[in-house]
Amino acid sequence: MIEFSTADLMDEQKCYDFLVSVLHPKGLGCPRCHKPVTQAGIHRHARAPVLYYHCGCGCVYNAFAGTLWQGPHHSCSTIIRILQGISQGVTTMHLAKELGLDRKHLLERRHQIQALAARASPRTAYSDSVVETDELYQNAGEKRRSASPSRRSTPPSGQQGTRSRHVGQRPASGAGGRGAGNGAGAIRGGR
Repeated sequence: MIEFSTADLMDEQKCYDFLVSVLHPKGLGCPRCHKPVTQAGIHRHARAPVLYYHCGCGCVYNAFAGTLWQGPHHSCSTIIRILQGISQGVTTMHLAKELGLDRKHLLERRHQIQALAARASPRTAYSDSVVETDELYQNAGEKRRSASPSRRSTPPSGQQGTRSRHVGQRPASGAGGRGAGNGAGAIRGGR
């Protein structure tokens, strides 16, 4: 899960700094020649806080070059909110409405992020090639609370209730069932 303060979502500079640290853990550099950003000049800063750098090799780049976020010009706070929402399991429809984005585009982005995460994560959670369904649920096998008693009133003695009975259940002798008045001997074929 991405731990990022909701209050910091208001500060684009903090969002940008966080994304640079996540996308470039070894430091931001030229995607072509890999020289550190300290050796590049600032090309433009029209989309603050995102800076565009001009490297000595002629490459113009920003922090999102060569990443999944290259191309779309979302604000840094929007990118973080998308990542948070996906990691927290927020539906694509909800995220799209919240952020005012196209659901189809966001769904494609979600699939790309999930594919990258699957490739990057070790396969230690499930070492088997086949996983049983109950292994996927955290609370599988836990005892449930006992069922609450029925709120229906019981029928008066001698009357059948409105609920259906199981085939094996028979009314008590003398309650209007088979053999009433004959006693147990009628059922057994006696007398």
